[in-house]
Amino acid sequence: MPDPSSVRVDSWAWAVRLFKTRSAASDACKAGHLKVNGERAKPSQPVRIGDEVRAFVAGAEKIYIARRLIVKRVGAAVAADCVEDRTPPPPPPTEAPTDVTRERGAGRPTKRDRRLIEQLRGH
Repeated sequence: MPDPSSVRVDSWAWAVRLFKTRSAASDACKAGHLKVNGERAKPSQPVRIGDEVRAFVAGAEKIYIARRLIVKRVGAAVAADCVEDRTPPPPPPTEAPTDVTRERGAGRPTKRDRRLIEQLRGH
């Protein structure tokens, strides 16, 4: 059977392992977490080869390009060939100072101590 010319976006997102279940992919579409070519996608919206699919997964937006269309879920290695990940790398973590703690029993901080603590915390 030849590759289809288009596939439902929820089925494709599930097949290339963006979501664990097809119903989770469908729910993500209904919630507006899946976009095809910059527009919100309904679960039945078609995906074609070369389309950009943006998925808001696990608190971050991921950008994918459809390289091959599949309907059924396949092995991870085959699924990786069907999608191209264009997600930019995350920004390097900013180094935050450790929590400022005072010795137990040191009493209430003075105005000078409080200003130093706030300066360390970045306020």
